[in-house]
Amino acid sequence: MVSASSTITPSEAVHFGKMAADWWDPKGSSAMLHRLNPVRLDYLRQAVDLHWDGDATSFVPLSGRRALDVGCGAGLLAEPLARLGAAVTGVDAAPENIAVAQAHAAGSSLAIDYRAGGIEAVAGETFDLVTSLEVIEHVADPASFVRGLAAALAPGGLMILSTPNRTPLSRLAMITLAEGTGAIPRGTHDWDKFLTPEELTVLVESEGLRVRDLRGLTWSPTRGFVLGSSTALDYLMTITRA
Repeated sequence: MVSASSTITPSEAVHFGKMAADWWDPKGSSAMLHRLNPVRLDYLRQAVDLHWDGDATSFVPLSGRRALDVGCGAGLLAEPLARLGAAVTGVDAAPENIAVAQAHAAGSSLAIDYRAGGIEAVAGETFDLVTSLEVIEHVADPASFVRGLAAALAPGGLMILSTPNRTPLSRLAMITLAEGTGAIPRGTHDWDKFLTPEELTVLVESEGLRVRDLRGLTWSPTRGFVLGSSTALDYLMTITRA
């Protein structure tokens, strides 16, 4: 069991909890996540169909499967996962986010099991799909966090992670420009805590997992966020048991 203190950074939980009230406002403090969500969902859907040999035309490719979203915020990913047919559990360190997530899901007639806490909130449970997007750069101990994610992954399951890379480009784009102009709330990121794909791969493989796909998340002035080959800004990983 991973202790709460090993995964949750209290100051991070407070920071994101303050953003809870307008999490679902596409022009609010989480506007960047709203812009990220379509491309993240596209990547996730491709990974799900490939992993389970699914029908790309199905509206509910996750029907009959359990999904866990760690660092779920107010449910921007958890709700689409539920609509894709999964029985979803969402975990977040900020109780304020969980309260907003529960209210929004109820208003959308979605049954999602939301829990306040860290990865330890699902200790002893396993899930077919485990996601944690733009979260690991905020935890106190990335190795313990990945260990908890690995423990939650059922045999034959699929894990998808995303996080900013630690490069000069990410510092410029995400901190100097995005936080400097208020596009992202100031203090959201600590560049020194960003993980390179190589560093995250080491953590993943140390838990008996294997990276099956690595894709870059890039910014296009005309198209917004898009999937690409460059991981210099941000990246997504598809992971399974080795």
